[in-house]
Amino acid sequence: MTDTVALAAELLKEHRESIDRLDAILVYTLGERFKHTQAVGELKAKHDLPPSDPAREATQIARLEDLAQRADLDPEFAKQFLNFIIQEVIHHHEKHQS
Repeated sequence: MTDTVALAAELLKEHRESIDRLDAILVYTLGERFKHTQAVGELKAKHDLPPSDPAREATQIARLEDLAQRADLDPEFAKQFLNFIIQEVIHHHEKHQS
């Protein structure tokens, strides 16, 4: 193996290790987020509030789009990602309503 190939292999390994750490952070962060949204769902069910809050969702989407732009991430991707999470949260909230 040439020095260039060995260096490329080492850099690839380092990037992949970083990706693995970040994936773990994402999963644990989502887990923590869902603990809080579950508590919100339980409060909403207890007080007969609707599972969905369109005004809050719109505010959150706009906030995330802004964060995405500042993080040099495609705002449309961030919006789709948050919409996916919101739909999952609403689904959980609806289960509490039954």
